[in-house]
Amino acid sequence: MEQRLKKIFADSLDLPIERITDDLTYNSIPEWDSVAHMNLISALDEELDTMIETVDIIAIRTFKAAKEILVKYGMRFD
Repeated sequence: MEQRLKKIFADSLDLPIERITDDLTYNSIPEWDSVAHMNLISALDEELDTMIETVDIIAIRTFKAAKEILVKYGMRFD
C-alpha cells in the first residue's frame, strides 16, 4: 500500500517517486502548493475510493501524516 500511496503522491505532485519520503512536507517544495494539495486530495479520494474529511485534508502536511491519517479510512501500511 505504501508504494501505491507514493505513486499517487508522485503523480499528483509531478515528482519522481524517489522524492516521496516520510519527511516530504507541504509547501516545502514548489511542487506541493495549495493547488497541488487539493489535486493530491482529489487523487487520494479517487484512487483509494474514500472521502477524506476536511480536518484530515488540513492535517495532511507530510507524506508520513498522510499514511497515519489514511489508517482511519481503512488503509494498512505494514
